Amino acid sequence: MSGVLVVREAGFAPVKGMRHLALRAVDLDVRGAVGNRAYCLVDVARARVLRTVQHPSLIAITARELDDGLALTLPTGETAYAPAAPAGETLRCDYWGRQVGLLLTEGPHAQLASDFLGTEVRLARAPRGGVVFADPVTVLTTASLEAVGMRAESARFRATLVVETDEPWVEDDWAGRLITVGGATLRVGGPVPRCAVVDHHPVTGVKDVRLLKRLVRERPTNRAGEPMFGVYATVVEPGRVDVTP
Repeated sequence: MSGVLVVREAGFAPVKGMRHLALRAVDLDVRGAVGNRAYCLVDVARARVLRTVQHPSLIAITARELDDGLALTLPTGETAYAPAAPAGETLRCDYWGRQVGLLLTEGPHAQLASDFLGTEVRLARAPRGGVVFADPVTVLTTASLEAVGMRAESARFRATLVVETDEPWVEDDWAGRLITVGGATLRVGGPVPRCAVVDHHPVTGVKDVRLLKRLVRERPTNRAGEPMFGVYATVVEPGRVDVTP
């Protein structure tokens, strides 16, 4: 079974955990959205990738990957911009229980982020898919967002794509289904478990709602008690996906 869906939003964060960018289009290949989580911040002393749920102020930093470098911008407007040149040092880090090889970089980004977060970090280039939790694409539906009153703040869920539907929660039955989005074809996987990141404002990172508790009451949960919202997907046919306003 297959279906063609209208894409209303698309986005990702070039640096894991930083502000989710709303984009006019994304290019999807077998490893997901090109440019998604190309970098991450690392606690070198602990050999650990920073997790957004433990450092929600990451959300307030805007990262943009440009042709000749990476720009990080704080809420104050202070910016670090330079080529994120590899330092030649590879560090194996823990990312949710698995080891991933990351290439540490030089430049002003680390100091800017360290001062803002209040903890010493380094910027590292990640292999494609290296700091992605499960399947590389996540999909939300407009009707489900409206059902929880979050259509205007969909960025809380940091989805790759938001697609148009009339009925909420129809995506719960999409497992295994092929869907067409723009020039790409996806195979839908399982549901996406949600954590406390959804309680934090998608621009400031400040905790301002109790959405997670509401989802626990209203949505199916996994064995860890995490509520399901949205679905994972893999890319079957790569292609460009344009947003329809």
